[in-house]
Order: sequence, then C-alpha cells, then structure tokens
Amino acid sequence: MRVVVPFDATAPKTRLAPVLDPTERRAFAECMLRDVVDAVGAAGGVPQVVATEPLDDDPPTVRVDDRPLSAVVNEAIDRTVGGGGAPLAVVVADLALATPTALSRLFEAEGDVVVAPGRGAGTNALVVRTPDFHVDYHGTSFLDHLDIARAAGVEPTVVDSLRLATDVDEPADLVEVLVHGTGRAHEWLDARFELVVDDNEGRVGLGRR
Repeated sequence: MRVVVPFDATAPKTRLAPVLDPTERRAFAECMLRDVVDAVGAAGGVPQVVATEPLDDDPPTVRVDDRPLSAVVNEAIDRTVGGGGAPLAVVVADLALATPTALSRLFEAEGDVVVAPGRGAGTNALVVRTPDFHVDYHGTSFLDHLDIARAAGVEPTVVDSLRLATDVDEPADLVEVLVHGTGRAHEWLDARFELVVDDNEGRVGLGRR
C-alpha cells in the first residue's frame, strides 16, 4: 500500500517553542518523521514523504510539494485510487508513538474509508479505497471526513488507537513520547529531558537534564 507521509519542513512544531528552540524543533520533527517512515515500512506500507521544502538529510522517497495538504492528498487519491484502483493511506509525520502493529491494524481494517482520529477532532491517519472520497484537513477534519465518506455512500471505519491518536504538537505531548515512545524521537528527548513531578499539582512534566 502506498502511504503518503506529509511533513511541514518550513517551520515545524512552532507550538513547542516554549521548550525547544528552532534548531531543536527541526531536529526533533525529523526524528519523528523517520520513526513514522520506519513504522510504515515495517507494517508493509510503501512510504512517500511529501515535504514542503527539501530536507537536509532526505529519507528515501521524498517529494517536495508546498501546496496545502488537502490538495496534495486529493491529487494522490485521484492518481492512486482513481487511476489505478489501488488503496492509498495517509499518515501524518508527528505520530511519535506509532508502531508497525498500530499501523498494520489501520492498513488491514475493512472499509472503503478508514479513519484514525487525533485528539481535538483532527485526522491523524486514513486509508482510502474509493475514488469518490476526498479530504479536507481544515478544522474538525475527523468529523468532516466521516461526513464526506457518508455523502459518498460509504460508512467509514474508525480505528481507535492511542498510538495513532497521539500527534505531538504541545509541550505536554512530549511526556507521552518519553513514557510510551521507543524510537529516534524518544532517544532524542531522553538525551535532553527527564520526567519531573510537580509537587503542588501532582502532574508529570519535563525538566532539562
């Protein structure tokens, strides 16, 4: 299965600015990207990274395309699903907890449209097997994609997965990577941060080593 992995290389992970400087954000984002590419390949997918600009150390099969994500994915659906009848998957590049097992569950799920929601009503991963479906990644894209599938006469399959729902955007998300991650992103964070407990609130956060 062809798997599009979109990556914003222009200014990655700006919401991590309270804890990571621009150089660190770029390095960490690329670690997550490589973790996702490895997991996709191990799950039997054929990854195609689509980056908004060239990467310093390109992983295999990188294509540069700075158009909005919806336009990129809809063109891929037209070419892959509409043109050749093959399924297409889309997996975002900041799923630092993604594993081959979680992705295999996504790829093997039955249905013409399979959706893995992210927190906050986003869409973190998709499998599309019908050319009648299109994406719209703005706003509450998970709910929108369910509606778009049903409007096309397809009942969508929802894959509920912690590892696919956890996209890393906010500083609090880094805790999840340290606790549950195993790949490059975990190693990168673990070399710089440790888990700390706020004695007043009892919540777990990060502290610089």
